[in-house]
Amino acid sequence: MGKVTGFLEIDRQTPKYQPASDRIRHFKEFTLPMSDTEVAKQAARCMDCGVPYCHGPTGCPIHNQIPDWNDLIYSGNWEEAIRNLHSTNNFPEFTGRICPAPCEEACTLNLEDAPVAIKTVEQAIADKAYALGMIVPQPPLQKTGKSVAIIGSGPAGLAAAQQLGRAGHDVHVYERESRPGGLLRYGIPDFKMEKHFIDRRVEQMQGEGVTFFCNVNVGEDKTVEELLTGYDAVIYCGGSETPRPAGIPGVELAGVFDAMPYLVQQNKRVGGEVITSKAWPAQPISAAGKHVVVVGGGDTASDCIGTAFRQGAVKVTQLDIRPKPPEKEDKLSVWPYWATKMRTSSSQAEGVKRTFQVATLAFVGDPETGHLTGVKCCEVDERRKPVAGTDFIIRADLAFIAIGFSGPISGAVMDEMNGRLAVTKDVRGSTNVVANDEDYKSSVDKLFVAGDVRRGQSLVVWAIREGRQVAHAVDKHLMGATVLPR
Repeated sequence: MGKVTGFLEIDRQTPKYQPASDRIRHFKEFTLPMSDTEVAKQAARCMDCGVPYCHGPTGCPIHNQIPDWNDLIYSGNWEEAIRNLHSTNNFPEFTGRICPAPCEEACTLNLEDAPVAIKTVEQAIADKAYALGMIVPQPPLQKTGKSVAIIGSGPAGLAAAQQLGRAGHDVHVYERESRPGGLLRYGIPDFKMEKHFIDRRVEQMQGEGVTFFCNVNVGEDKTVEELLTGYDAVIYCGGSETPRPAGIPGVELAGVFDAMPYLVQQNKRVGGEVITSKAWPAQPISAAGKHVVVVGGGDTASDCIGTAFRQGAVKVTQLDIRPKPPEKEDKLSVWPYWATKMRTSSSQAEGVKRTFQVATLAFVGDPETGHLTGVKCCEVDERRKPVAGTDFIIRADLAFIAIGFSGPISGAVMDEMNGRLAVTKDVRGSTNVVANDEDYKSSVDKLFVAGDVRRGQSLVVWAIREGRQVAHAVDKHLMGATVLPR
């Protein structure tokens, strides 16, 4: 805990943002960092609550020891705080920026709507560690002689690679794109997390003996069977990239896109990369000067909104089929779990028009040009059934479908797994690979799976957890025992 009476004396504070009129002019992070003194005051609010639900399992999937490092920051011991944080989380600078913070929902002080600013403190610890020069390679004292191939360099793949590299194994990471990071790099806009943080971690991991092979599309450029033959273990850590089918008439119109190609393309632009790849289309997508409609109400939809504003969209409308959630939840019925309530992201606060209980009936286009001109909608009741006589059309030059993802992208790896390898798939009919969360073994010998490809579309913090746990399982499989934490 922090200061015994801190939660009574100190109000909750979180970092301020640049004004929306300023931040939409660039793609950089726009959070204004708090001073060390202010961060320590926020850490001091951590109370002696008896049962700290914040570090899970209801709060933090990776079981960050939140009360411990809050106390360390209150005491001014930043060095020990980052060591404590790194003991459970390989990449706190990632989660401190992009995690939705279920830990804060589970905080006892959230019963009074004033939880400890856990996410703010976590990011501050990670950033301070970089400033103090504490993020350095930690190479193993000796090598094991075992080798591991990891397919995918998203948060699950990176976490597994770092853990196994430090255990002394030769770890080779294969990435389809030109730079490591997976959906961390190509799915999350730079205004939420700048990509030099990924580059720093990759550099650290290379110093620990991890080797990265980019522009290698496993399943085409190199087969999974080759990896299984050449390595002692293979871990598949693919992200969830296949969009859920919307089933909306008119999706073939020019100007209608799934969200992921749009976000990937803009991230490549910001990173100075060629916007095409084996997985994504070459057609440039830009919202500049256009009326934009985003179908969906989640984080991906919000990322599309923020990106569209920065590209110069004239107007952005968000369509959400769900009812407008309450401004405040019933604490006694949901705490310490994640509550459904009205939330406004930084991107939504930049000027989007949000509509609730609205169904997207069809995309409407010009029959001569085949280009999108509008989105036909209607109001729905609480059962999501259309309300007669409520049809209307929203003007749209560009529309993005952001209603979630069904599994890893088809082709390459998945084609080989479905074909020659005949790996067991999820019984629900998705493209996810079956493996439990104890040994993470697939139905194919020496092949392990973790992250989205196993559990489905999820949070970065869950991917890090699975990466750490699959590393534990693989190390135990190879060596007969392991000291790696789960």
